[in-house]
Amino acid sequence: MAASAARATSTVHARSPHHPSSTVLAGARVVLPTGTVEGGRLVVEGTKIVKDAPADAAVHDLSGHWVVPGFVDIHNHGGGGASFTSGTAEDVLRGVMTHRRHGTTTLVASTVTGDMDFLAHRAGFLSELVEQGDLAGIHFEGPFISPCRKGAHSEELLRDPDPAEVRKLIDAARGTARMVTLATELPGGIDSVRMLAEHGVIAAVGHTDATYEQTREAIDAGATVATHLFNAMPALGHRAPGPIAALLEDERVTVELINDGTHLHPAALELAFRSAGAGRVAFITDAMDAAGFGDGRYQLGPLEVEVKDGVARLVEGDSIAGSTLTLDTAFKRAVTVDRIPVEEVVAAISANPAKLLGVHDKVGSLEAGKDADLVVLDADFTLRGVMRHGEWVVRPRTG
Repeated sequence: MAASAARATSTVHARSPHHPSSTVLAGARVVLPTGTVEGGRLVVEGTKIVKDAPADAAVHDLSGHWVVPGFVDIHNHGGGGASFTSGTAEDVLRGVMTHRRHGTTTLVASTVTGDMDFLAHRAGFLSELVEQGDLAGIHFEGPFISPCRKGAHSEELLRDPDPAEVRKLIDAARGTARMVTLATELPGGIDSVRMLAEHGVIAAVGHTDATYEQTREAIDAGATVATHLFNAMPALGHRAPGPIAALLEDERVTVELINDGTHLHPAALELAFRSAGAGRVAFITDAMDAAGFGDGRYQLGPLEVEVKDGVARLVEGDSIAGSTLTLDTAFKRAVTVDRIPVEEVVAAISANPAKLLGVHDKVGSLEAGKDADLVVLDADFTLRGVMRHGEWVVRPRTG
């Protein structure tokens, strides 16, 4: 854990949006970009974090708790029984609120493989929710992926990443497309990466059967993210290192990790952190409808999924079909099971994905002038409170 910053310089103030006075959150361990501050202070004024609190500011005692930035999820297919690929606006918002109650204050909606016309129509639909501020963007996972590593995607709907077709989807998103996952070794893959980079859209290598050399070529062309590293790609080999080695070694790449205890062995998680460094890791959920909802049968695009004991698998084929993870669970597991320092977990779950999305000037860290998005955790790292834009989504009960 990083050394605590001097208390005299650690106060970050914020105020609640619909109240005349500022609200000071006092007494907690506050994780700032400069380190963890014991007995720190945060003041919420309106929707923002500010530097100074007036004398009449209300004080909320959070002694014995942690205050960390709101979580940022760049890869999420749904939750609360709702799918971002097929649900109504009400369904999508229910999924967003499910994850928001678990600390995710900034969320990118991910789609799954489908018919191109349907996906283009869906992009236009989701873009309206981005424009309203409910979503932070759209991520297309499929259909431009390898049939050899399709995971929970419908093989008959897969296609090569022709740049014109990839462009069709990002145009349909009306400026809200944030990321496209590609098997860059397929015909058109490298040209699509270049096109995405030119348009300011993240090209992510994933669901790929690429070699080490092919992955290096994709990175040089502009790919900057590894979609759920280790999953849906060739294993690391000593003679054929494949995409994993190329993605881990390159400073230009951020690697997504699903820390649910199912997708990754703890040793694989540690390998990623040690190889890439905490500044190049982004925790994601890859959540599907069942997140925050429960076991049962669900649809993931055209495929049927059964969730049992919190693990989602295809009914036909038994492949893992996304996760039921929420980021508060990923945070707690990272600290208590994987023994990753809190500051590194905060980077992976907030700051790094915010930087990837280009919204680090607004979210991802607790600093004056940024949105008052934060999560309150107890001493055992269980979520106790969530604030978004200065309003409590989950109000902490501290006695």
